[in-house]
Formats: sequence, structure tokens, C-alpha cells
Amino acid sequence: MKNFALIGAAGYIAPRHMKAIKDTGNNLTAAFDKFDSVGVIDSFFPDADFFTEFERFDRHVEKMKRTENKIDFVSVCSPNYLHDSHIRFGLRVGADVICEKPLVLNPWNIDALKEVEKEHGKKVFNIFQLRLHPSIIALKEKVANGPKNKIYDVDLAYITSRGHWYFTSWKGDVNKSGGIATNIGVHFYDMLSWVFGSVRENVVHINTHDRAAGFIQLEKARVRWFLSINSDTLPDFVKTKGGKTYRSLTMEENEIEFSDGFTELHTHSYQNILDGKGFPLEDAIPSIQLVHDIRHMAPVGLKGDFHPLAKTQLTKHPFDKKG
Repeated sequence: MKNFALIGAAGYIAPRHMKAIKDTGNNLTAAFDKFDSVGVIDSFFPDADFFTEFERFDRHVEKMKRTENKIDFVSVCSPNYLHDSHIRFGLRVGADVICEKPLVLNPWNIDALKEVEKEHGKKVFNIFQLRLHPSIIALKEKVANGPKNKIYDVDLAYITSRGHWYFTSWKGDVNKSGGIATNIGVHFYDMLSWVFGSVRENVVHINTHDRAAGFIQLEKARVRWFLSINSDTLPDFVKTKGGKTYRSLTMEENEIEFSDGFTELHTHSYQNILDGKGFPLEDAIPSIQLVHDIRHMAPVGLKGDFHPLAKTQLTKHPFDKKG
């Protein structure tokens, strides 16, 4: 049985990590979050020690380091801009680290983390759950076994409605979240490059507070993509049903169904890591480089080959009082 510590216990994704730790037969011994709305811990590890001050959490983990109950893994579920620091913390206390997406915000952070890995003899692992989804694995095999010179036409759309709270939280601050493409899209970019190869061309059509759209030429695919947190951008057939989320991946106009099967993917990710088959730092480079480039590129507007949903009327930031 391995001992885990969790940083970011009050976040949306933290319960999936708690479940993964429990389902793989391991123990959460300590957790940290600035916020104390963490009653969900009782459903998994009621005996875990919990801290709202990082200094006390740090001291506790350091004490455990010198006992037979030392921490083997630190799981990082904190806000995106803190991942780099919290990964370093985990390595320094002698633990391997499992980090939620995005691993870091900038590609050069990965190079620096490689050095910290070497210093402490420990490893950092990514959560790339889409690489473990049966439909995506089947898609990768289909492309790998298809015609060598074929370039596929791919459309990706992901809309996950968020309210005004989003723009008050760290997620609405591009310096902390990395913006829409990073915060809700990085695992899709990883999946696309994993299946279709490296980036040859990257065009951004739109990049605002609530949506982003663009075109990516990969080795084996032309990809039009659209990401949004604004419910106004949902297709009409989703709105009429009262839906709040839309996820679509098509290849050659054929839908690739991958909406189901997500609930166990974190557990599969943890088991892979425990079995020595986790995704290392290097695997994050393509997607982190891509979202970094998207974040810093000037949008060209609706020119060229853009996703149809990108034509949805733009809206003001909800806190913009002008006009």
C-alpha cells in the first residue's frame, strides 16, 4: 500500500483522485487546500489529516518523511499556475508526483522540472485520461493502420457551460488558468497529437474570455476546433433539450463517440502509474507547447478553414460595464 498526499482537495477534480487512490488499494494520509469545503474526503479517507495552511501541511509531510509512513506520491489538483511549484514540493519531499492537466503553463517549465527530477531521483506523471479511453485507443489504431499518406479531416468541439462565477475565480484569469484553450482544451490537444502526430501549422481564429477556435495541421490530420464555456454557443438541438454540455469529435464526418466511460479513467491512470506505465514529463511537451502558442498568437478572425460553431455571435465579458 502506498501513502498519498493531495494538494487541492476542494477542487472539482479532486474527488476523482481520491476515488482513484482508494480504488487502487492505497491510502490518502494528508491533504491540503486553502478552502475547507472538503467533506467529500469522508467518503474516501475520513482519517486523512487536512490542512488549510500550506506551511503546516509542509511541516507535517516533512515529519512523515522521517517515519515508516512517509509519503510515496503527491497528487496535484491545485490551480493551474501553482502546478509547477507544487510538483517541485512533491519531488523535494522525496515523493513521485501525479499532476492534473495542464501539467504546467509554459513549455520551459518542463525542462526545469526534468532537472528537479534528477536532483531528487523521483518522477512526475501526467494525467492523460483520454489516451486510456477505448474509443480514442481504437481511433489511434485505425489511423496507424490506415493509408500511410492519408490526411484526415477532423472537427473537434467542446462546450461546457459556466456561469459568472468562472470569471471571478482563478479560472477566469488567463495568467492563472492559461485561458480557455489551456483550461478546458489541453487534454484534447494531447489526444489529437497522440493520435495524428505533431503540429505542422497552427492558426487561431478566435480567442476571447469565453471561447477559442482555430485550425491545426497535424502530420495526419487537418483539425478545426472550437472550445467554449458560453451556453449561447451550444447547438440548437442541445439547447432545446436543456443540455449544458456538448462534446463532438468527427473524422471524415463520422462521429467518434467518447462521451461515456470517463468516470473510471482516473483510476486507470493511477493503476498505470503504479504498474510503471505512467505518462512522463516528456509526454506533456506537445500539448503544453501548443496551448502556449495559442495563448500568445494574435487571432486572425473568421478567415480560412474555421469550425462552423465559431460563427456564433461574440459576447461581452460579463463584468464589462462599458456601453
